[in-house]
Amino acid sequence: MTWPEQLVRRARLFSEKCEAGFEKRNSVVEGGRSVEQQWISWQRPPTGWVGLNTDGSVVLAQGRSAAGGVIRDSEGRFLVEYSTNLGGGSITNAELAGIAQGLQLSWERGYRKVAVQTDSSTAISLIHSAEAAHPHYTLVAYIRRLMEREWEVSLSHVFRESNFVADHLASVGHSLSIGTHVVDYPGAELRYWLYFDTLGVQTPRFITI
Repeated sequence: MTWPEQLVRRARLFSEKCEAGFEKRNSVVEGGRSVEQQWISWQRPPTGWVGLNTDGSVVLAQGRSAAGGVIRDSEGRFLVEYSTNLGGGSITNAELAGIAQGLQLSWERGYRKVAVQTDSSTAISLIHSAEAAHPHYTLVAYIRRLMEREWEVSLSHVFRESNFVADHLASVGHSLSIGTHVVDYPGAELRYWLYFDTLGVQTPRFITI
């Protein structure tokens, strides 16, 4: 069996297991609130744009933080990835650092229409509203300066279930030396997740309505 065939088979099995586990729970009541099941998948950027998925990761017990991300075209084709060992810091700092590094890398690679996706609503809120007194303002101001360059950048929140690739790359950052590591060809494990996204494999999530 060839590598693509293996990936297709794994993707189908994964999807079937998810569906089997959730098919009897379309909606529930949790803590007095209605919760509805939704199926989540990676969202491709518009034609002519690249998609930048970013994430941050913190190991609280060890005081370590990392970030990572991936850039793909509108067909889901891999362009470049990055993972960063930040040393220490909060999860919010890691999430913001992942966005900043991804934007800088996108600019350096010549992409001028970039759709940023992050599962951190806090990071997005800070980018839009943080003032000078905020402890993360220096990083927020840097992101704002990047976004003000001569290009088009959109920033949107996505659920973690559609951000698995970035989540994996952020986790990888913990095992690397301090600094940012850029890779132009994905490893075998990452190709597995990239192919899932390209196929549009969906993952269930319960959302409060």
